[in-house]
Amino acid sequence: MTNNSLPDVDPVETQEWLEAFSSVLEREGAARVHYLITKLIDKAKRAGVNLPYPAITAYLNTIRAEDEPPYPGNVTLEERLLAYIRWNAMAMVVRGGKRSSDLGGHIASFASAAMLYEVGFNHFFKGASANNPGDLLYIQGHSSPGIYARALLEGRLTLDQLDHFREEVEVDGLSSYPHPWLMPDFWQFATVSMGLGPLQGIYQARFLKYLQNRELQKTDGRKVWVFCGDGEMDEPESLGAITLAGREHLDNLVFVINCNLQRLDGPVRGNAKIIQELEGVFHGAGWNVIKVIWDHHWDPLFARDKNGALQDLVTHAVDGEYQNFKAKDGAYGRENFFGKDPAVKAMVDHLSDHEIEHLEFGGHDLRKIYAAYHAAINHKGQPTIILAKTIKGYGMGKIGQGQNTTHQQKKLNEDEVKYFRDRFNIPVADDKVAEVPYCVPAANSPEIAYLQERRAALNGFLPARYHEKNLALEVPPLEAFATFTHDSGDREFSTTMVFVRILNMLLKDKVLKDRIVPIVPDESRTFGMEGLFRQFGIYSHVGQLYKPVDSEQLMFYREDKKGQILEEGITEPGAFSSWMAAATSYSTNQFPMIPFFIYYSMFGFQRVGDLAWAAGDMRARGFLLGATAGRTTLAGEGLQHQDGHSLIMSGLIPNCVSYDPTYSYELAVIIQDGLRRMFAEQEDVYYYITLMNENYPHHAMPDGAREGIIKGMYLLKAGDPSAKIRMQLLGSGTILREVLQAAAWLQQDYGVSADIWSVTSFGELGREANAIERWNLLHPEATAKTSYVYDCLADKAGPILAATDYVRAYSDQIRGHIGNKAYSVLGTDGFGRSDTREQLRHFFEVDAKFIVVASLKILADEKAIPYKMVAAAIKKFGIDPEKPNPLTV
Repeated sequence: MTNNSLPDVDPVETQEWLEAFSSVLEREGAARVHYLITKLIDKAKRAGVNLPYPAITAYLNTIRAEDEPPYPGNVTLEERLLAYIRWNAMAMVVRGGKRSSDLGGHIASFASAAMLYEVGFNHFFKGASANNPGDLLYIQGHSSPGIYARALLEGRLTLDQLDHFREEVEVDGLSSYPHPWLMPDFWQFATVSMGLGPLQGIYQARFLKYLQNRELQKTDGRKVWVFCGDGEMDEPESLGAITLAGREHLDNLVFVINCNLQRLDGPVRGNAKIIQELEGVFHGAGWNVIKVIWDHHWDPLFARDKNGALQDLVTHAVDGEYQNFKAKDGAYGRENFFGKDPAVKAMVDHLSDHEIEHLEFGGHDLRKIYAAYHAAINHKGQPTIILAKTIKGYGMGKIGQGQNTTHQQKKLNEDEVKYFRDRFNIPVADDKVAEVPYCVPAANSPEIAYLQERRAALNGFLPARYHEKNLALEVPPLEAFATFTHDSGDREFSTTMVFVRILNMLLKDKVLKDRIVPIVPDESRTFGMEGLFRQFGIYSHVGQLYKPVDSEQLMFYREDKKGQILEEGITEPGAFSSWMAAATSYSTNQFPMIPFFIYYSMFGFQRVGDLAWAAGDMRARGFLLGATAGRTTLAGEGLQHQDGHSLIMSGLIPNCVSYDPTYSYELAVIIQDGLRRMFAEQEDVYYYITLMNENYPHHAMPDGAREGIIKGMYLLKAGDPSAKIRMQLLGSGTILREVLQAAAWLQQDYGVSADIWSVTSFGELGREANAIERWNLLHPEATAKTSYVYDCLADKAGPILAATDYVRAYSDQIRGHIGNKAYSVLGTDGFGRSDTREQLRHFFEVDAKFIVVASLKILADEKAIPYKMVAAAIKKFGIDPEKPNPLTV
């Protein structure tokens, strides 16, 4: 039974309570009312009263009209500026559609959100100053035309650039959505795919608090603004971290949700209310919620609503009805919306149909939005979400306003363009309407002067991305990693443990120590990192309010307000978002940080691939460490934990550099070179490095191996050049050790001498070879160049076999670049399963036995040995020729 359905058994007493409430509100204010209600609820609960307390408030503006601060801007000039911006945003899309139907763009999203952005740009969004890098804006992707249109008036973009929206191949055009890779001076963040902006924004705000609490940078004057649509909130990423924001009191974070009630194909919640739903969700997560539902024309109506009839009507109307109300004219609204209650219909009798049609929603009211933003930036102790009700396609008339087809609307005919012109009073003559010309006020006009003055007062233009090359860090030379380049003797350890030791070393480096950001989802002990807890602390915004259960142990769990480690819990997307915040700190904070994010490799690119692609777009710099990598190195966990394909997925990201090292010196060389490239040379790349949890001895670094390690392969062990039968064996990661064993058996039992190559990156080999091949294609008359992998193998005798712990496609990347040599690959295609490493490698046919058999087979195909030797080896090793294909079982 709801509160509204409970019977009023004593109306007189009820009236007394309500009068008391009104008296307190009038005399002592809302804060006192809130306190008293909270105490009453607490008293009731303590008395055992089952009191359902909804986390939603009335369907009204959170900020009362009488509590709104004075509007500080020139409303007339701001509305004129916005009219020009709306027109030019529409024009760039329509003009593009006239040139080619391949181009197009989106009009309706910005049309609904325009006022939300404009109030921010004129009064709130702070640019960078000498001691403050400014606010961070996560702008909704579909609103990009409006952001470009504003930048045109600011003088930052040209008419020619706007006229080449979505044309970037051979002209200086503009990207479809926020893409820092394509527009490195302009966009701060990649927010498409939808849902990535909210998740990134939360962890970005938390990272600013991290920098502040570690006393690395003063960030308390900065805000993170996240703009997204109500439909976008259905993405799991949009809501996935909101409890973290509430729990960590991220009062530097403001979400602005453009609640135009529509997603791409229809209503977001046609049968309910998305604003009320989101209010409940965010209230429950500990956010400050501000609703901006009604514009100022509704204020007199609600003031006259003494018996609550209007409030009851708007509360019970569903979003599908609101969509109809704003898609149709005032006569429809009078009869079908207000007309549902005769008393409410009578309240609007004095309004004309035109006036009813222009009863707008709060997201189209400068003053209402300003009041919400003002309250948000001054609210302490909680993140704020502003739920602003708008109309999709606002101002587009019957063709677009509130229609289900609005999102896809890319073209307007002449009459529709005229309607848009007249609606916003744009000075374009009738005979020019068909051209949809851009409309830009003169540089000395009051509108442009006002725009420039407002941005100057807020420290310059946004969005803007900092990417000057003057933030180089001093990186330790390879000699500083000498500990990791020696032979380990009888000691065995995993490359995961090597990484932890390297990380420990860097955390003590006099230059880099404060810049290092260790990040782990919830596997520190799995990766042997618990030793870092006591030394460097786990970041917590409140420190440690309890005595840890393992406090008597040497490596106890220590949280600290100045802690350096980000131990994120069980959330790979969240941890990756923290990594992105740190990996772009050189730009967002003009303060480079060096993030190392270690995680189960299977839960990396497979799980957060969209974020990994966005990281490339955003020119992130940092290290991703895929621990327990390979399909057979993690023995007992089974199918969902065994990774044989992340190196393929990482290779799809153009600026992600991937390696699969076997030995400690390889890992040391790769990390040192990555530090050099990203933080000394300031290249816009990031690294993915696989790590294993398998213990084995580590060799000393061969002389001259450094260049090959970085390029992707080097000769680890030469065979006998005088041997009659020779071949080349390539391996990486833990399977390189199987290759070494296979080479010994081939020599011992079959007289086959093999050169053994450690391939640290088939991906880098393939990329370099593809680049050489492309150059040769485009320079047919020049002397052909040869790739590094070709040069390594060209004068080496015998066919080539490669074996890795990954799918065959990984090592197959070099097949077309090794000349006419025979090439065979072994890999771990198929689903993983639980068993010992020995059994798994035999199952996937990548163990030393299968490497021997595959080597003999390729030699037999080359007529170097008879096929009966292959058959004999199969029998000797007990291999069942009819064993199931691991790809299919």
